[in-house]
Amino acid sequence: MNLNLEIKGKGYPILCLHGHPGSARSLSVFTNHLSQRYQTIAPDLRGYGKSRPNGNFQMQDHLDDLETLLDSLKIERCLLLGWSLGGILALELALRNQKRYEGLILIASAARPRGNHPPITPQDLFYTGVAGIVNWIKPGWKWNIETFGKRSLFRYLLSQQTPQAYHYLASDGVSAYLQTSKPAQKALFQALKAGYSRLDDLNHLKIPSLVLAGENDVHITCASSEETAKTIKQCQWRRYPNTAHLFPWEIPTQVLQDIDAWLNTLKFD
Repeated sequence: MNLNLEIKGKGYPILCLHGHPGSARSLSVFTNHLSQRYQTIAPDLRGYGKSRPNGNFQMQDHLDDLETLLDSLKIERCLLLGWSLGGILALELALRNQKRYEGLILIASAARPRGNHPPITPQDLFYTGVAGIVNWIKPGWKWNIETFGKRSLFRYLLSQQTPQAYHYLASDGVSAYLQTSKPAQKALFQALKAGYSRLDDLNHLKIPSLVLAGENDVHITCASSEETAKTIKQCQWRRYPNTAHLFPWEIPTQVLQDIDAWLNTLKFD
């Protein structure tokens, strides 16, 4: 399948993979910065953004799409960066053929993802809808954050309820949510229901890796990310206090500094 694609910058390529719900646009916090030194390649995964699916599909199809994409761009080697679901796909690509990848960056992701999200109430859904609509109209409005945002499901996605984070929600989050297809949701839920885990296969992974997690993440827990980091042989690990699943939107400067520092340790072929 031909994927909608955003390519920025020049230099060593980094394949950047978004989460669920998500799109290439939701990775702008990374691609706008990294494209100053590298070439960032951010596709809308099948069923997300503008990559519309032709019927139902399985998670395996994402991997085939991405390898076909790299082949079409004549990219023999690159770095991998994945956020949430994107991190799981990046990990799968590396396990398929690690000789193709120079390094791996996992953000709010894990080889055995586990969550501890509290039950969702009708009131949660109501406040989330109102907060999202108001924030789309007036991004980062403190009154909306205090009145609706902190009572909505956004309180689980963001520990730091700041205007900056809400600006990212408005510019990069709303459209991604609205464009996520039912086949994409079905494929993900089927994989999770099957009890996804690649933890036992990580001993085969020998490429340099960086794993970053928010301490208060309830979607993919910090503990599950740490478990992955400690199982990968060549891995640096960072835990960010007072942050949640969308921590790159909460503390972008710190996250990008840590990614830059790790990238500076690599020697590209």
